[in-house]
Amino acid sequence: MKQLWHDLLFMHWPVPASAIRALIPATLEIETYDGSAWVGVVPFRMSGIRGRALPPIPGTSAFPELNVRTYVRANAKPGVWFFSLDARNSLAVAAARRFFRLLYFRAEMRVEHGANAIIRYFSHRNHRGAPPADFRGTYQPRGPAFEAQRGTIDFFLVERYCLYSEGPDGTIYRGDIDHNPWQLQPAEAHVEANTMAAASGISLPDCEPLLHFAKRQEVKIWGLEKLGIPAG
Repeated sequence: MKQLWHDLLFMHWPVPASAIRALIPATLEIETYDGSAWVGVVPFRMSGIRGRALPPIPGTSAFPELNVRTYVRANAKPGVWFFSLDARNSLAVAAARRFFRLLYFRAEMRVEHGANAIIRYFSHRNHRGAPPADFRGTYQPRGPAFEAQRGTIDFFLVERYCLYSEGPDGTIYRGDIDHNPWQLQPAEAHVEANTMAAASGISLPDCEPLLHFAKRQEVKIWGLEKLGIPAG
């Protein structure tokens, strides 16, 4: 699958690994930086979504998405674990739940672009039976783009090339992801509401998040591979 990701805001908070251990399969190792696990809330929008060598499907190729994530590894390969993913497109939600075994939810979402590169983002989860979750705020880049250097917190948070998910029987799957190094920028954000992490049972610390902005990223995603590790 190919996708284009646009106008991403990476918001990250440090949390004790013990605070999220029960939310992640025991067979996955939680990765830490400076002694803390990191929880990210990431609003953005997607476009150009299609199978490789296939044209976009009308009505399913562009929509906003917002995810809550942390960082794990299995078989020595670092990757991303998603606590939740909200999207405006019902077909995409159903497909991702089925084929990628990810916890996607339907949401009412809106993205607006204002002066001085300001992005206004609104998300209200309306998935039947799901815990309520909302995000409202504005954000914008605040500086020149740079590539994260290996060993830095910036690299730890964004340069990851697979995702992990769990099947109903506890089987762990990995989906590989390919893209160029992120072109990150410092960011500024003014958040009016953010209950995304709380909806997954995560308490964020009372501190300012670490912020990064990325204007655009072209991504290739492969189908899931079942890992040869015991179910948790």
